[in-house]
Amino acid sequence: MAELKEVDPELVLSLKEKLVAPETDITERYRVLFSLRNVKGDVAREALVESLNNPSALFRHDVCFCLGQRQEPEAIAILAAILKDSNEHPMVRHEAGEALGAIGTPECLPPLMQYADDPVLEVAETCQLALQKMQYLEEHPDANNEESPYYSVDPTPALPASTPVSELKDILLNEEQRMFDRYSALFALRNKGGKEAVNVLTEVFKARSALIKHEVAYVLGQMMDKHGTENLLKVLRDPKEHAMVRHEAAESLGAFANTATEEVLKEFTQDADPIVAHSCVVALDVLEHEKKGIPYFAGVTNEQVMVQ
Repeated sequence: MAELKEVDPELVLSLKEKLVAPETDITERYRVLFSLRNVKGDVAREALVESLNNPSALFRHDVCFCLGQRQEPEAIAILAAILKDSNEHPMVRHEAGEALGAIGTPECLPPLMQYADDPVLEVAETCQLALQKMQYLEEHPDANNEESPYYSVDPTPALPASTPVSELKDILLNEEQRMFDRYSALFALRNKGGKEAVNVLTEVFKARSALIKHEVAYVLGQMMDKHGTENLLKVLRDPKEHAMVRHEAAESLGAFANTATEEVLKEFTQDADPIVAHSCVVALDVLEHEKKGIPYFAGVTNEQVMVQ
């Protein structure tokens, strides 16, 4: 279970009002979302669920992510409903499936099994990955106690830190391997860190699967290693790349506070795909906070709630 923090109830109600209010702009809405992500209690969770009415697919996808990170069984029904909705944006359905895998209780199994062969490849791969994770944790219960150094609930456990980079590379780049094994290698490389690990991770951008490419873009943002910047910029600039990959590249670039990155993000706030354009707007807000050394949250102190 994710460690959720106690916060003053009046503050939580205030944040809920901002989160669901139509007039709240996208940058403040995201700051509120990631503030509420780690806040304990029904009100915080209900605020996230209510905000799923937002018209932005990008935002709904991030709400699903936050619900998964909270690991509360109370969110299973709404996440399953999103996964089942063929009219929902594939990126949102994917994130709902990943969130069910993060919660990982037996109640999550039926919807994941039902959509493991979904015609939308990213959705199918996500459900398969979640099922493989749940099976692994059932067979290796001690792995459930392993904590990510980035305080995130990852789609798979990482392979041991002692695994050589060359071995991790062979697993990660082998498209015949199970997605579970490739992800486990991916997170091991993230945890190792350093230029060599980053260089291996960025080779994934040549792969076929948008799912694994989007995860690499995400972890490069977690790592905040400057060696990943050029590859993330290249992904963002590529109009042929899947929107979910470009979106993660944009948001990860928000962690790199430099002029060159800022100029490219500003350029792509006008991208034809609203998912990419809005990701750049959010990324610029994150970048501005990074430049000023201000924590990225809304109305909650670091002592009250950790916001990643």
